[in-house]
Amino acid sequence: MASVSSQPQFRYTQPPSKVLHLRNLPWECTEEELIQLGKPFGKVVNTKCNVGANRNQAFIEFEELNQAIAMISYYASSSEPAQVRGKTVYLQYSNRQEIVNNKTTADVAGNVLLVTIEGIDARLVTIDVLHLVFSAFGFVHKITTFEKTAGFQALVQFLDSETASSAKEALDGRSIPRYLIPELGPCSLKITYSAHTDLSVKFQSHRSRDYTNPLLPVASSAIDATGQFSVGLDGKKLESESNVLLASIENMQYAVTLDVLHMVFSAFGPVLKIAMFDKNGGVQALIQYPDVQTAVVAKEALEGHCIYDGGFCKLHISYSRHTDLSIKVNNDRSRDYTMLNCLQYNNNGGQYAANGYVGGGQPGMMPSGPIHDLNGFLHYHQ
Repeated sequence: MASVSSQPQFRYTQPPSKVLHLRNLPWECTEEELIQLGKPFGKVVNTKCNVGANRNQAFIEFEELNQAIAMISYYASSSEPAQVRGKTVYLQYSNRQEIVNNKTTADVAGNVLLVTIEGIDARLVTIDVLHLVFSAFGFVHKITTFEKTAGFQALVQFLDSETASSAKEALDGRSIPRYLIPELGPCSLKITYSAHTDLSVKFQSHRSRDYTNPLLPVASSAIDATGQFSVGLDGKKLESESNVLLASIENMQYAVTLDVLHMVFSAFGPVLKIAMFDKNGGVQALIQYPDVQTAVVAKEALEGHCIYDGGFCKLHISYSRHTDLSIKVNNDRSRDYTMLNCLQYNNNGGQYAANGYVGGGQPGMMPSGPIHDLNGFLHYHQ
Protein backbone atom coordinates (compact mmCIF):
# COMPACT_ATOMS: atom_id res chain seq x y z
CA MET A 1 0.00 0.00 0.00
CA ALA A 2 1.39 3.37 -0.95
CA SER A 3 2.39 5.80 1.74
CA VAL A 4 0.16 8.75 2.41
CA SER A 5 0.76 11.93 4.35
CA SER A 6 1.23 11.53 8.07
CA GLN A 7 -1.53 14.08 8.68
CA PRO A 8 -5.13 14.18 7.47
CA GLN A 9 -5.70 17.01 4.99
CA PHE A 10 -9.01 17.94 6.60
CA ARG A 11 -10.75 17.30 9.90
CA TYR A 12 -14.38 17.12 10.89
CA THR A 13 -13.81 17.52 14.61
CA GLN A 14 -15.23 21.08 14.58
CA PRO A 15 -18.72 22.19 13.47
CA PRO A 16 -18.80 24.25 10.24
CA SER A 17 -17.55 27.83 10.49
CA LYS A 18 -16.92 30.68 8.09
CA VAL A 19 -13.33 30.63 9.39
CA LEU A 20 -10.97 27.90 8.23
CA HIS A 21 -7.72 26.92 9.96
CA LEU A 22 -4.85 26.15 7.53
CA ARG A 23 -1.68 24.26 8.48
CA ASN A 24 1.61 23.31 6.81
CA LEU A 25 1.80 26.55 4.82
CA PRO A 26 5.09 27.74 3.27
CA TRP A 27 7.27 30.07 5.31
CA GLU A 28 5.92 33.63 5.34
CA CYS A 29 2.82 32.82 3.31
CA THR A 30 1.18 36.05 2.15
CA GLU A 31 -2.39 37.29 2.45
CA GLU A 32 -2.63 37.34 -1.36
CA GLU A 33 -1.75 33.64 -1.52
CA LEU A 34 -4.45 32.80 1.01
CA ILE A 35 -7.05 34.83 -0.87
CA GLN A 36 -6.15 33.09 -4.13
CA LEU A 37 -6.48 29.70 -2.45
CA GLY A 38 -10.01 30.48 -1.26
CA LYS A 39 -11.14 32.55 -4.26
CA PRO A 40 -12.65 29.64 -6.27
CA PHE A 41 -15.10 28.97 -3.43
CA GLY A 42 -16.23 32.48 -2.53
CA LYS A 43 -15.20 35.87 -1.19
CA VAL A 44 -12.46 35.87 1.46
CA VAL A 45 -13.20 38.81 3.76
CA ASN A 46 -10.43 38.42 6.32
CA THR A 47 -7.15 36.56 6.87
CA LYS A 48 -4.60 36.00 9.59
CA CYS A 49 -1.17 34.85 8.37
CA ASN A 50 2.00 33.35 9.82
CA VAL A 51 0.68 32.12 13.16
CA GLY A 52 2.02 29.24 15.24
CA ALA A 53 5.51 28.48 16.51
CA ASN A 54 6.79 27.83 12.98
CA ARG A 55 4.70 30.58 11.40
CA ASN A 56 3.21 28.01 9.03
CA GLN A 57 -0.44 28.32 10.01
CA ALA A 58 -3.16 30.78 9.02
CA PHE A 59 -6.87 31.54 9.19
CA ILE A 60 -9.15 32.64 6.35
CA GLU A 61 -12.70 33.93 6.76
CA PHE A 62 -15.31 33.65 4.02
CA GLU A 63 -18.22 36.02 3.57
CA GLU A 64 -20.73 33.15 3.77
CA LEU A 65 -20.74 29.87 5.69
CA ASN A 66 -21.63 27.81 2.61
CA GLN A 67 -18.45 29.06 0.91
CA ALA A 68 -16.27 27.64 3.69
CA ILE A 69 -18.23 24.38 3.59
CA ALA A 70 -17.72 24.22 -0.18
CA MET A 71 -13.95 24.49 0.20
CA ILE A 72 -13.75 21.80 2.90
CA SER A 73 -16.12 19.52 0.96
CA TYR A 74 -14.20 19.95 -2.30
CA TYR A 75 -10.82 18.95 -0.89
CA ALA A 76 -12.39 16.18 1.18
CA SER A 77 -13.45 14.44 -2.02
CA SER A 78 -10.69 15.59 -4.39
CA SER A 79 -7.65 13.48 -5.23
CA GLU A 80 -5.68 16.71 -5.58
CA PRO A 81 -4.86 18.36 -2.22
CA ALA A 82 -4.93 22.07 -1.54
CA GLN A 83 -1.49 23.49 -2.23
CA VAL A 84 0.44 26.72 -1.82
CA ARG A 85 3.83 26.94 -3.55
CA GLY A 86 3.74 23.18 -4.08
CA LYS A 87 3.18 22.36 -0.40
CA THR A 88 0.12 20.39 0.68
CA VAL A 89 -2.06 22.50 2.97
CA TYR A 90 -4.18 20.88 5.70
CA LEU A 91 -7.65 22.29 6.32
CA GLN A 92 -10.16 22.23 9.13
CA TYR A 93 -12.96 24.40 10.48
CA SER A 94 -11.91 26.90 13.12
CA ASN A 95 -13.70 26.98 16.45
CA ARG A 96 -14.34 30.70 15.83
CA GLN A 97 -17.06 32.15 13.62
CA GLU A 98 -15.04 35.22 12.67
CA ILE A 99 -11.51 36.61 12.79
CA VAL A 100 -11.46 39.49 15.23
CA ASN A 101 -8.78 41.82 16.50
CA ASN A 102 -7.34 40.40 19.70
CA LYS A 103 -6.89 43.81 21.29
CA THR A 104 -10.30 44.77 22.61
CA THR A 105 -11.26 46.52 25.81
CA ALA A 106 -12.57 43.24 27.21
CA ASP A 107 -9.63 41.04 26.16
CA VAL A 108 -6.28 42.75 25.62
CA ALA A 109 -3.67 40.43 24.08
CA GLY A 110 -0.72 39.68 26.31
CA ASN A 111 2.06 37.12 26.65
CA VAL A 112 0.36 35.29 29.57
CA LEU A 113 -2.73 33.14 29.10
CA LEU A 114 -5.30 32.24 31.74
CA VAL A 115 -6.37 28.66 31.09
CA THR A 116 -9.39 27.01 32.69
CA ILE A 117 -9.42 23.21 32.40
CA GLU A 118 -12.97 21.87 32.25
CA GLY A 119 -14.03 18.27 32.82
CA ILE A 120 -14.69 15.76 35.59
CA ASP A 121 -10.98 14.92 35.85
CA ALA A 122 -9.72 18.49 35.26
CA ARG A 123 -7.85 18.63 38.58
CA LEU A 124 -5.86 15.54 37.59
CA VAL A 125 -4.34 17.19 34.51
CA THR A 126 -0.66 17.63 35.31
CA ILE A 127 1.53 20.61 34.66
CA ASP A 128 3.61 18.40 32.34
CA VAL A 129 0.60 17.74 30.12
CA LEU A 130 -0.13 21.48 29.92
CA HIS A 131 3.51 22.11 29.02
CA LEU A 132 3.31 19.61 26.15
CA VAL A 133 0.09 21.12 24.82
CA PHE A 134 1.23 24.75 24.83
CA SER A 135 4.82 24.07 23.73
CA ALA A 136 3.46 23.21 20.28
CA PHE A 137 3.17 26.96 19.67
CA GLY A 138 6.47 28.19 21.06
CA PHE A 139 8.81 28.10 24.04
CA VAL A 140 6.85 28.18 27.29
CA HIS A 141 8.66 30.27 29.91
CA LYS A 142 6.59 29.57 33.02
CA ILE A 143 3.44 27.78 34.20
CA THR A 144 1.57 28.03 37.48
CA THR A 145 -1.57 26.07 38.39
CA PHE A 146 -4.18 26.79 41.06
CA GLU A 147 -7.82 26.25 42.01
CA LYS A 148 -10.42 29.01 42.09
CA THR A 149 -14.20 29.20 42.10
CA ALA A 150 -14.07 28.96 38.31
CA GLY A 151 -12.34 25.58 38.67
CA PHE A 152 -8.84 24.26 38.01
CA GLN A 153 -6.81 26.96 36.24
CA ALA A 154 -3.32 27.69 34.98
CA LEU A 155 -1.29 30.70 33.90
CA VAL A 156 0.95 30.00 30.89
CA GLN A 157 3.66 32.52 30.03
CA PHE A 158 5.15 32.89 26.55
CA LEU A 159 7.88 35.22 25.31
CA ASP A 160 5.49 37.56 23.50
CA SER A 161 1.82 38.24 22.84
CA GLU A 162 2.04 36.98 19.25
CA THR A 163 2.96 33.47 20.37
CA ALA A 164 0.33 33.55 23.11
CA SER A 165 -2.30 34.72 20.61
CA SER A 166 -1.48 31.83 18.28
CA ALA A 167 -1.87 29.33 21.11
CA LYS A 168 -5.13 30.92 22.27
CA GLU A 169 -6.61 30.99 18.78
CA ALA A 170 -5.79 27.34 18.15
CA LEU A 171 -6.59 25.85 21.57
CA ASP A 172 -9.50 27.82 23.03
CA GLY A 173 -12.51 25.52 23.21
CA ARG A 174 -10.52 22.44 22.19
CA SER A 175 -9.99 19.25 24.18
CA ILE A 176 -6.65 17.97 25.41
CA PRO A 177 -5.63 15.04 23.14
CA ARG A 178 -6.67 11.72 24.66
CA TYR A 179 -3.23 10.17 24.26
CA LEU A 180 -1.82 12.75 26.68
CA ILE A 181 -4.39 11.85 29.36
CA PRO A 182 -5.20 8.18 28.61
CA GLU A 183 -6.42 7.45 32.13
CA LEU A 184 -8.62 10.56 32.44
CA GLY A 185 -11.95 11.60 31.02
CA PRO A 186 -12.32 14.38 28.39
CA CYS A 187 -10.86 17.73 29.44
CA SER A 188 -11.35 20.93 27.44
CA LEU A 189 -9.56 24.29 27.57
CA LYS A 190 -11.13 27.71 28.01
CA ILE A 191 -8.53 30.43 27.40
CA THR A 192 -8.43 34.20 27.94
CA TYR A 193 -5.60 36.68 28.27
CA SER A 194 -4.18 37.45 31.70
CA ALA A 195 -3.17 40.88 32.97
CA HIS A 196 0.12 39.36 34.18
CA THR A 197 3.27 39.84 32.12
CA ASP A 198 5.88 37.98 34.19
CA LEU A 199 4.90 35.17 36.57
CA SER A 200 6.71 34.81 39.89
CA VAL A 201 7.88 31.21 40.37
CA LYS A 202 10.00 30.63 43.49
CA PHE A 203 10.24 26.82 43.38
CA GLN A 204 9.98 24.03 40.83
CA SER A 205 7.04 21.88 41.92
CA HIS A 206 4.01 19.98 40.68
CA ARG A 207 2.09 23.29 40.76
CA SER A 208 4.61 25.72 39.25
CA ARG A 209 7.52 25.62 36.79
CA ASP A 210 10.07 28.09 35.47
CA TYR A 211 11.55 26.57 32.30
CA THR A 212 14.01 29.49 31.93
CA ASN A 213 15.79 28.80 35.23
CA PRO A 214 17.02 25.19 35.68
CA LEU A 215 18.87 26.22 38.86
CA LEU A 216 15.68 27.18 40.69
CA PRO A 217 15.35 25.15 43.93
CA VAL A 218 12.96 22.22 44.02
CA ALA A 219 10.10 22.46 46.52
CA SER A 220 9.90 19.82 49.25
CA SER A 221 6.49 18.83 47.89
CA ALA A 222 8.26 17.67 44.72
CA ILE A 223 10.26 15.05 46.65
CA ASP A 224 8.64 11.63 46.97
CA ALA A 225 8.50 9.29 49.97
CA THR A 226 11.81 7.62 49.05
CA GLY A 227 13.67 10.90 49.25
CA GLN A 228 14.12 11.07 45.48
CA PHE A 229 13.24 14.12 43.41
CA SER A 230 10.02 13.69 41.46
CA VAL A 231 10.86 16.92 39.59
CA GLY A 232 14.23 17.45 37.92
CA LEU A 233 16.32 20.59 37.87
CA ASP A 234 15.01 21.28 34.38
CA GLY A 235 11.50 21.57 35.81
CA LYS A 236 10.28 18.36 34.22
CA LYS A 237 8.60 15.60 36.13
CA LEU A 238 10.79 12.54 36.70
CA GLU A 239 8.63 9.65 35.60
CA SER A 240 8.85 6.52 37.77
CA GLU A 241 10.25 3.75 35.60
CA SER A 242 8.55 0.38 35.49
CA ASN A 243 8.87 -2.97 33.74
CA VAL A 244 5.30 -2.54 32.46
CA LEU A 245 4.54 -0.04 29.70
CA LEU A 246 1.18 1.59 28.92
CA ALA A 247 0.82 2.07 25.17
CA SER A 248 -1.90 4.29 23.68
CA ILE A 249 -2.53 4.02 19.95
CA GLU A 250 -3.50 7.12 17.99
CA ASN A 251 -4.92 7.38 14.45
CA MET A 252 -5.93 3.71 14.12
CA GLN A 253 -6.64 3.38 10.41
CA TYR A 254 -5.54 -0.26 10.54
CA ALA A 255 -6.34 -2.92 13.11
CA VAL A 256 -3.66 -3.41 15.73
CA THR A 257 -3.78 -6.96 17.04
CA LEU A 258 -2.12 -8.47 20.04
CA ASP A 259 0.27 -10.29 17.70
CA VAL A 260 1.30 -7.03 16.02
CA LEU A 261 2.07 -5.51 19.42
CA HIS A 262 4.04 -8.61 20.39
CA MET A 263 6.15 -8.30 17.24
CA VAL A 264 6.77 -4.58 17.82
CA PHE A 265 7.76 -4.80 21.48
CA SER A 266 9.65 -8.11 21.21
CA ALA A 267 12.28 -6.30 19.13
CA PHE A 268 13.78 -5.06 22.40
CA GLY A 269 13.57 -8.15 24.60
CA PRO A 270 11.28 -10.94 25.74
CA VAL A 271 7.69 -9.85 26.30
CA LEU A 272 6.14 -11.73 29.22
CA LYS A 273 2.53 -10.55 29.05
CA ILE A 274 0.25 -8.26 27.05
CA ALA A 275 -3.25 -7.03 27.88
CA MET A 276 -5.28 -4.91 25.44
CA PHE A 277 -8.36 -2.87 26.34
CA ASP A 278 -10.56 -0.03 25.11
CA LYS A 279 -10.57 3.25 27.02
CA ASN A 280 -11.70 6.80 26.25
CA GLY A 281 -12.69 5.79 22.75
CA GLY A 282 -9.26 4.39 21.88
CA VAL A 283 -7.18 1.24 22.18
CA GLN A 284 -4.55 0.85 24.88
CA ALA A 285 -2.30 -1.98 25.93
CA LEU A 286 -0.15 -2.99 28.88
CA ILE A 287 3.13 -4.69 27.93
CA GLN A 288 5.17 -6.46 30.60
CA TYR A 289 8.92 -7.06 30.31
CA PRO A 290 11.05 -9.08 32.74
CA ASP A 291 12.93 -6.00 33.93
CA VAL A 292 12.82 -2.22 33.99
CA GLN A 293 15.90 -1.75 31.80
CA THR A 294 14.29 -3.52 28.82
CA ALA A 295 11.12 -1.46 29.22
CA VAL A 296 13.14 1.78 29.29
CA VAL A 297 14.91 0.90 26.04
CA ALA A 298 11.62 0.01 24.34
CA LYS A 299 9.90 3.19 25.53
CA GLU A 300 12.70 5.47 24.34
CA ALA A 301 12.86 3.77 20.94
CA LEU A 302 9.14 3.49 20.20
CA GLU A 303 7.60 6.64 21.70
CA GLY A 304 6.02 8.73 18.97
CA HIS A 305 6.67 6.21 16.19
CA CYS A 306 4.01 4.66 13.97
CA ILE A 307 3.36 0.95 13.52
CA TYR A 308 2.03 1.30 9.97
CA ASP A 309 3.47 3.28 7.09
CA GLY A 310 1.81 6.63 6.43
CA GLY A 311 1.65 7.87 10.02
CA PHE A 312 -1.02 5.37 11.07
CA CYS A 313 -1.30 3.77 14.52
CA LYS A 314 1.06 6.13 16.34
CA LEU A 315 2.39 4.90 19.67
CA HIS A 316 2.39 7.03 22.83
CA ILE A 317 4.06 5.22 25.68
CA SER A 318 4.30 5.83 29.41
CA TYR A 319 5.26 3.74 32.41
CA SER A 320 2.47 1.86 34.16
CA ARG A 321 2.03 1.57 37.91
CA HIS A 322 1.60 -2.18 37.44
CA THR A 323 4.55 -4.52 37.87
CA ASP A 324 2.93 -7.91 37.22
CA LEU A 325 -0.12 -8.28 34.99
CA SER A 326 -2.83 -10.78 35.89
CA ILE A 327 -3.71 -12.72 32.73
CA LYS A 328 -6.49 -15.21 33.44
CA VAL A 329 -7.01 -16.50 29.90
CA ASN A 330 -5.06 -16.39 26.65
CA ASN A 331 -7.17 -14.92 23.84
CA ASP A 332 -7.05 -12.18 21.20
CA ARG A 333 -6.97 -9.43 23.87
CA SER A 334 -4.64 -10.85 26.50
CA ARG A 335 -1.70 -13.21 26.48
CA ASP A 336 0.70 -14.70 29.03
CA TYR A 337 3.77 -15.79 27.06
CA THR A 338 5.25 -17.50 30.12
CA MET A 339 2.50 -20.15 30.01
CA LEU A 340 4.27 -22.34 27.45
CA ASN A 341 1.72 -25.12 27.56
CA CYS A 342 -1.36 -22.95 27.45
CA LEU A 343 -3.19 -22.91 24.09
CA GLN A 344 -6.54 -21.33 23.26
CA TYR A 345 -8.40 -21.86 19.99
CA ASN A 346 -9.91 -18.95 18.09
CA ASN A 347 -13.14 -18.87 16.12
CA ASN A 348 -11.40 -19.56 12.81
CA GLY A 349 -9.91 -22.86 13.91
CA GLY A 350 -6.46 -21.43 14.47
CA GLN A 351 -4.67 -21.46 17.77
CA TYR A 352 -2.65 -19.10 19.90
CA ALA A 353 0.69 -20.31 21.18
CA ALA A 354 2.91 -18.85 23.85
CA ASN A 355 5.51 -17.89 21.25
CA GLY A 356 3.09 -15.93 19.06
CA TYR A 357 0.28 -16.28 16.55
CA VAL A 358 0.01 -19.66 14.82
CA GLY A 359 -3.32 -19.29 13.01
CA GLY A 360 -4.50 -21.43 10.14
CA GLY A 361 -1.42 -20.81 7.98
CA GLN A 362 2.30 -20.96 8.43
CA PRO A 363 3.80 -20.60 11.92
CA GLY A 364 4.67 -17.07 12.87
CA MET A 365 2.64 -15.37 10.13
CA MET A 366 1.63 -11.80 10.90
CA PRO A 367 -1.52 -10.02 9.69
CA SER A 368 -0.88 -8.54 6.25
CA GLY A 369 -0.39 -4.82 5.89
CA PRO A 370 2.28 -2.17 5.49
CA ILE A 371 4.40 -2.26 8.62
CA HIS A 372 6.49 0.86 9.12
CA ASP A 373 10.21 0.40 9.82
CA LEU A 374 10.77 1.85 13.30
CA ASN A 375 14.46 2.76 13.29
CA GLY A 376 15.20 -0.55 11.60
CA PHE A 377 13.45 -2.67 14.22
CA LEU A 378 10.37 -3.58 12.15
CA HIS A 379 10.08 -4.65 8.57
CA TYR A 380 7.38 -5.32 5.98
CA HIS A 381 5.38 -8.49 6.62
CA GLN A 382 2.68 -10.14 4.51
